[in-house]
Amino acid sequence: MENSGSLSPSPSPSPSYPVSAAGNALRVVRLLHELDELRVMDVADRLGVARSTAHRILAMLVFEGFAVQDRHKVYRPGPALQAIRGSQAGPPPDLITIAHPHLQRLADAVRETTHLMVLEGNGSRFLDGVEGSQALRVSYRTGTLLPAHVTSGGKALLAALPADRLRALYPNGLPEDLAKAPKDFESLMKELVSVRRHGYALNLQESERGVHAVGACVRDRTGVAVAAVVVAAPSVRCTRARLAELSQPLLATARDIGQGL
Repeated sequence: MENSGSLSPSPSPSPSYPVSAAGNALRVVRLLHELDELRVMDVADRLGVARSTAHRILAMLVFEGFAVQDRHKVYRPGPALQAIRGSQAGPPPDLITIAHPHLQRLADAVRETTHLMVLEGNGSRFLDGVEGSQALRVSYRTGTLLPAHVTSGGKALLAALPADRLRALYPNGLPEDLAKAPKDFESLMKELVSVRRHGYALNLQESERGVHAVGACVRDRTGVAVAAVVVAAPSVRCTRARLAELSQPLLATARDIGQGL
């Protein structure tokens, strides 16, 4: 007589041919998904491989867009993995490749640091950056995740969201540990009205003391905001008026990147 109880799926059989390289790469993708950050030594220890092997695996994942590396040599989920993770649509997988030459040209033109970032929940993730050429400059922050409402690129992306989705990102209101940030959700909403009107957002020492920045959305050919481009500079030489001047080449760069997607 057949068993009338519920059936549980049997485990998948191991492949009958060696796939150790692919298997290790997939394990690292899973680790990135679960842990959100990895170092070469972490991968070497988890997989039981040499650090040189771990480095090659991570380099391959960076090349394919599944990981990004910040300036501290920490690897974090890249845009391809973010798209698969999926609580929201991820950026185009070729975004960094297309955007980087434009970031470089903008940095060369204004002699300040440029960033590329995407919205990740209610945070802004720095995907790429090019440092400015001046001795006193803002460093690039590739891989860093900051609250979106304290970064110019994050505000630009928040301003592009429908009101209901924007409210859903802040069910408990704004965090209160950032002194220069908007004090409450309603203050943020008022600021985002101005962002929509001007087409760009400002960060006046909200994410880091001594740093001013201006950010604008990159929109794909359908008009959807998929990323933001930012120019960041030391506040001692970059006044609010200077940020308004920088917004013009910034907006042109954002349009150029969008046309290439």
